Amino acid sequence: MSLFARITLVVLVFDAVALAVVELLYLPLRVGAVPFPITILLAAVSMPWLVSSAAELGGPRVVAAVPLVVWALALSVLGLGGPGGDVLFPADWRSALLLGGGMFPAAVVLGRALARS
Repeated sequence: MSLFARITLVVLVFDAVALAVVELLYLPLRVGAVPFPITILLAAVSMPWLVSSAAELGGPRVVAAVPLVVWALALSVLGLGGPGGDVLFPADWRSALLLGGGMFPAAVVLGRALARS
């Protein structure tokens, strides 16, 4: 991998962590009394883009999975444990949709990228 590709991968990893933070913090968003989890759509659009961008960098095929793994780890660390026992993942359908909405489309793109190589 070239130096430019490595720097780009670091930026993609930072983007994955930043997106995980934003998606997690805005997951309990409500409009009036109705839940409005717009971050599920953000995860479904941004994660496949990050994975495909990482796959285009070249180098080992595993590089394409790095943004997805970092995103999942960031959600796990920030959502399941916090100071004083705070938990940011609500115990309802929104958490499952966030994980599925981010992981499933990204996994499809990752599978296609690995099959091309």
